[in-house]
Amino acid sequence: MNTAVGIADLTEAERTRILAKTARFNPPEYVTADGRRDLIGLDRDQLIAEMAAIGEKPFRAKQLWHWIYHQGVTDFSVMSSIARPLQQKLAEHFIIGRPTAAVVQTSVDDTRKFLFRFRDGQEAETVYIPDPEEDRGAVCISSQVGCTLSCRFCHTGTQTLVRNLGAAEIVGQFMAARDSYGEWPSPHGETPRLLSTIVLMGMGEPLYNYENVAKAMRIVMDGEGIALSRRRITLSTSGVVPMMDRAGQELAVNLAVSLHAVRDDLRDEIVPLNRKYPIAEVIAACRRYPAASNARRITFEYVMLKGINDTPEDARELIRLIAGIPAKVNLIPFNPWPGSPYETSSNTAIDRFAKIVMEAGFSSPVRTPRGRDILAACGQLRTESRKDIDRG
Repeated sequence: MNTAVGIADLTEAERTRILAKTARFNPPEYVTADGRRDLIGLDRDQLIAEMAAIGEKPFRAKQLWHWIYHQGVTDFSVMSSIARPLQQKLAEHFIIGRPTAAVVQTSVDDTRKFLFRFRDGQEAETVYIPDPEEDRGAVCISSQVGCTLSCRFCHTGTQTLVRNLGAAEIVGQFMAARDSYGEWPSPHGETPRLLSTIVLMGMGEPLYNYENVAKAMRIVMDGEGIALSRRRITLSTSGVVPMMDRAGQELAVNLAVSLHAVRDDLRDEIVPLNRKYPIAEVIAACRRYPAASNARRITFEYVMLKGINDTPEDARELIRLIAGIPAKVNLIPFNPWPGSPYETSSNTAIDRFAKIVMEAGFSSPVRTPRGRDILAACGQLRTESRKDIDRG
């Protein structure tokens, strides 16, 4: 058997297994108690089908797409290009929903954290991180309620996975954040955006909810709606290798890899997913990632843990691992959370590590902690939402 074919077959089988397991944690249907369907999260073909089901022509879907994703409206009655009788008909069959902002906190550094509550009562956190110097910023979006990975340094990892978020709930986080900042209609072209980028770095592992994440990002990237370029979207993964390949082929968004260790024995401990997809396989997947280039480098995220992974030897091994990859390294001082067993590396250790990586030709910025006072910094997101779901 051809070796390459064999590897491809194994990868496809593993993808199938992952997607089958993912399906067990699917979100509920987006239908209200009175039977109205939420139009958020539907792709264009689904929107056309919904219009056909109520006897309307396909061009109505195009009109709705504009009002929902470009104008950001949630009320059919303000859709001025649609006659009032049809507005009423749409309101009888559909809603344009948003997650409920149960709690909104703003940090002393203007980082804003939203606790969003979804229709079934489950909750997830979303964070807007404004640029300290320019009128732009990143929306850190969650993909799951809880997380399945249990990374030991991450507060989110102490909350078990409850369920996946649906496409409507994923794109809805970004839309609700835009509501909060009054950033509708969608800015055109190079018009400055406050909410300028999306980072899928919130609660959950995006590649263990790939289909919902991919659908949501396609909606976000649609040029007639929110119109966010794939260059302004970063997907962060702990290294779900088979789905990294698929994301690269189908979405081609920016990739960030939560590496955090350069030896398998340590990464097995602090990022348990490494036991399934060890470092060599993760790095090989990065080398295959089709969107990677000098203009769009893969980001390796590395949380600095005192006495654990912050030695000069660790820095030199990291350089060896990523040699030849268009990459940068984000060094993240550990953000403490209640009960965490780790400490932040000293400034001396972090600076020494950064210098070694930088002298090897890789950008190695040290991430300034944002929103620590409201537990909105990297690795601090966690909700108390633990509503059980009967999975039959």
